[in-house]
Amino acid sequence: MKSLRRTVLGLTLGVASASFAMADGLTIAIVNNGHMINMQKVAEAYTAETGVNLNWVSLEEGVLREQVTSDTATGGGQYDIINIGMQEAPIWGAAGWIEPLNFGADYDVDDMLPAMRNGLSHKGTLYAAPFYGESSMVMYRKDLTDAAGVVVRDNDSWANVKAAAAAIHNPDAGVYGACLRGKPGWGDNMAFVTTVVNSFGGAWFDADMKPTIDSIQWKEAVNFYVDLLGNYGPPGSEGNSFNEILALYNEGKCGMWIDATIAASFLTVDGVAYAQSPNAGNPVGANWLWAWAMAIPAGSPNAVESQKFIEWATSKAYIQAVGNHPDFGWGSVPTGTRTSTYAIPEFQKVAGFAAAEMAAINSAAPEATDIKPYVGVQFAAIPEFPEVGSAVAQEIAAALSGAKTVEEALAASQAAAEAIMTEAGY
Repeated sequence: MKSLRRTVLGLTLGVASASFAMADGLTIAIVNNGHMINMQKVAEAYTAETGVNLNWVSLEEGVLREQVTSDTATGGGQYDIINIGMQEAPIWGAAGWIEPLNFGADYDVDDMLPAMRNGLSHKGTLYAAPFYGESSMVMYRKDLTDAAGVVVRDNDSWANVKAAAAAIHNPDAGVYGACLRGKPGWGDNMAFVTTVVNSFGGAWFDADMKPTIDSIQWKEAVNFYVDLLGNYGPPGSEGNSFNEILALYNEGKCGMWIDATIAASFLTVDGVAYAQSPNAGNPVGANWLWAWAMAIPAGSPNAVESQKFIEWATSKAYIQAVGNHPDFGWGSVPTGTRTSTYAIPEFQKVAGFAAAEMAAINSAAPEATDIKPYVGVQFAAIPEFPEVGSAVAQEIAAALSGAKTVEEALAASQAAAEAIMTEAGY
């Protein structure tokens, strides 16, 4: 197997990483999702109390992954704190790319949801602290399903989901039956597509870590995905990921959305109901597991101050700060990280999604199985996966747009994955 550093450089060649952390504060690279954007406002109190200036670099998900990966791999020193997730944290921690985290007793690390703590650790050492955690679930307009006389159930069949999407699809009225990720990226379209593949009984690799993208399960799953979104999704779905679909949903244009549970915190339309992710019959992999977490690149000159900030930003006190903030409130607190959050009465009153979110997180199954012989639900926890996933993502987007047939896209995906894995020494 080729080195992690070589793998990463092969994936992110051409991304600049020559600048260095600013001397007058902490430079923090964050994904441009709602909770991260909110943090910039809430953290003004941290600066006021500590005197530590915070310099934010907010990036779209795919761009963030490229820039953070390249900078961390090369020791570029551009950032003091970085957003990473469960795919990277254990691998980068084992490689010595990020610092281990050690917090004080008041932090109460045992309050962290086990799924999040385990997914961000390597051999029991925490390498990234979860800012928010998520699984995936169905978010649907119950007013539309009731009017159409259809029911969306927990762990419903994909056939029933498709029938419900067809029943509520009304493009003349500006409502699309299903809005799903289509933008290419291993954490964008492939996050959703992989869960569909899993539920159809497929996997990225076999027990020898040979790609299986040419399997019948992949063909059935991707044909279903392309057909569902092509017939009942919004035009241009190959350009939509989380933020784009969130905007569409809040404009009343989506009847159903299957995506990150964290989205429920930002839905503003009335009548939203929740159900556990659909399943084609295989109980493993029906819903994903992820955390956007905060980590410190190894060798950061500001590591001590960085750890203090991460300890604050992922603490119980931060949850209280958001809940009591005049611009946000209890419906906007980051969820999916701490058991105690779900016991806060003010949160319980406004978070109608909380029970569905917790059920999804608790039922996610990242462990290796006979069918899926690697750790991870919507990703594989190996260094080569981002390169493989990114290559396949482009092909699936091409199939969704009609530029290729599903068969052509999967054949090209299999060839690309085989080349990457062979070069890696599998």
